[in-house]
Formats: sequence, structure tokens, C-alpha cells
Amino acid sequence: MFRFITLNSRWLAAGALLTLMSSFGQTYFISIFAGEIRAAFNLSHGDWGAIYGFGTFASAIAMVWAGGLTDIMRVRRLGPIVLAALATSCLFMAFNPWVALLPFVIFCLRFTGQGMSTHIAAVAMSRWFASNRGKALSVANLGFSIGEATYPLLVVALMLSFAWQGIWVFAAVIALLSIPGLMWLLREERSPQSMASEGQSLGMNGRHWTRNQTLKHPLFWFMMPAFLGQSAFNTAFFFLQVHFAEIKGWDHLQLVAMFPVYTAVAIGSMILSGILLDRLGTARLIPYFQLPMIVAFLLFAYGQSLSAALIGFIFLGLTSGATATLPNAFWAEFFGTKHLGSIKAAAAAAMVLGSAIGPAITGVLLDLNIALEFQYIAIASFFGFSSLMIWIGVAQVRRSHAA
Repeated sequence: MFRFITLNSRWLAAGALLTLMSSFGQTYFISIFAGEIRAAFNLSHGDWGAIYGFGTFASAIAMVWAGGLTDIMRVRRLGPIVLAALATSCLFMAFNPWVALLPFVIFCLRFTGQGMSTHIAAVAMSRWFASNRGKALSVANLGFSIGEATYPLLVVALMLSFAWQGIWVFAAVIALLSIPGLMWLLREERSPQSMASEGQSLGMNGRHWTRNQTLKHPLFWFMMPAFLGQSAFNTAFFFLQVHFAEIKGWDHLQLVAMFPVYTAVAIGSMILSGILLDRLGTARLIPYFQLPMIVAFLLFAYGQSLSAALIGFIFLGLTSGATATLPNAFWAEFFGTKHLGSIKAAAAAAMVLGSAIGPAITGVLLDLNIALEFQYIAIASFFGFSSLMIWIGVAQVRRSHAA
């Protein structure tokens, strides 16, 4: 692993930089400001959830088209454009005075951050490192883990001294400063190229699958509950982190202090799943990667102590880490890499859609006085269902290949 990182440090660092910058469009970052945003614009939980859901849903639609740009543009060209747009979006959040524009602000942040920044990194790693795809994805996603571990604590601390709008200006500056860093790292791109070209890996049946062909295959739809659910309910959990702490009787900072533990577990899970992925393949691992979510949400529902929440974060981290490698490798392994950008864009759109649905549903249910703990029990049941769907879909493919 160390030799692999050393030999490919430049390209792996580029992927990690993109995932780190995606933090500014991720729910765990935006939701830190939920109380301030709701107070500034006089929004209820349902109002804020609906606005966030609408902006995220719009970004999911945009991803269907924009994700395909990774098939025709190199990372060193597309990446800086996306980062510049992300910085502009951060400034938009800082200075927007109108509630009517808030859905558009959320759209910009989600599209450039959660959507395109992570998408570019995942597609590039999957193309550049065919035989070490799992390791590459796990290392590149360390940027996301670093942001998840450090930004919440940093932001909560900064909010003691600075207005929340000023912190978004800081975020914009960081995003802008990352552009020359990315261009320097990618002054020479790795071969195979990061756009669709020669030397691409084949998928099932020894062929390159197009997006239309992929959408017609049953396996794609067997995977959808897992991809929608993971994004929806993981997003909803962090989106409602302030409310979760309140109903448990904890200080928000006590909850945020657990994030580094969650991140450390996620990093370990991410690296381990990447190594196992390269040895065992996606088909043997992916049916089981969401099972820890069942335990996590049951602990969040029934646990009343900080120690119970900490154990829940450990199980949440196990799935979150594996999510950084297994789903991304899944598309390349089963459907090939020639059209990976457009195929993964469809999957990314579904995941972004899930992140829109989750906060919107939970926010409305809270306004209807349906307790968050009851919702978490239902979410745990959902992950049992999604795991079963993955197992059935993959088993059908493996049986058809064995026949």
C-alpha cells in the first residue's frame, strides 16, 4: 500500500483534494449552519428541509447531464472550473439576503460540491487505476474523511467569534486556493487518461456498457434502494444533528466531538474495503456493506447516553467508509469504464436525489410530530431491505455468468 501511494502520490493527492473541497457542498458541512440559516430566514424544520431538498433535487437532475463531461474533458481542465464554481457558490451563501434565492444557493453548493467534485475524483480514480481501483478510491476519499473530521469542529469553534456568513467567505477562499494546487498536481495526467479513451476496462460479458444499456439491466435497479437510502438517511442524520442533540439532551459540541471517531472508523473501513476489493472483487463484498447501518440507527433510536451514540457512530463509520470504495468500483467492474462518466452520473444523480429526499421527508415528519427516534427505527428496517435487494441482484448476475 505504501509503495502504491508513493508511486502514484500526485494523482491520488489530486483526487483527495477534490473530495476535500467537496466538503463545502456536503450535508455535514451545510447542516452545521442549519440553526443560523433557519433563524436568518425565519424557517421551520419543514421549510428548511423542503428548500434543501428542492435544491438538492435540482442538482441531481443537472448531474445526469454534467456528469458525462468526465467522458470528454480531462480532470486538469474540468476540475478547476468546478472548484471556481464551488467558491462562487460559497460566496453566494455568504451574501444572499433573499429567502427566495436560497433553493438556488443550495443547488449551486450541492451540484459543485457533493455532485461534481466527488464525481470527478471517483471517475478519475476508477479509470486511472484499473488493477488497484479499490486502493485508489480509498486513498482519494481520505480528503472527504479529513474534511468530515476537522471542518465541523473548526466551524463550531469559529462560530463563537465570527458570523456564520464570514465562515462561508473563508470556505470560498480555501476553494479558490485549491485551484492552483490541483493544476500543479495534474500538470501531467496519468495513463490511462481520465477521459474516455483507449485502455479502458471491460464490464460484464466482456463489453463496454453504455448508459442506456445499463439503465435497462435489472442489476442497476436492484442497487437503487441501497444508493438512494444510503444517501437519503445518512444525509438526514447529519442534516438534523442539531435537533438530534437537543432531543437527547446533549450539547451540540458534545455530538460534534464524536465526529473524529466516526471519521477514524470510516478511514479504517475505507482502506480495508479498498484492499479487500482488489483481492476479492466487488460482488463478494457489496451485498453486506450496509448491514452496520441497521445497528447504527437502532442505537441512535434507543440509546440515551453519549456512549451509545459513540457506538452508533462506529457502526455508521463502517458503512460510510465502505461506501467510498465499493459503489464507485461497482460501476466500473460490472459495466466497464469507457462510458463510466455517464453511467456513474446516472447513479450519482440517484444518490443526490436521495440526499434531497431524506432531509425533506424527515423535516416534514418532524413538523407532523413524528418523533425522530421512531423515524430511525424505520430507517434501520429500510437498510435490511436494501441489503437484501443487493444480494438478490448480484446473485442473479453471478448465476447467469456461471451458467
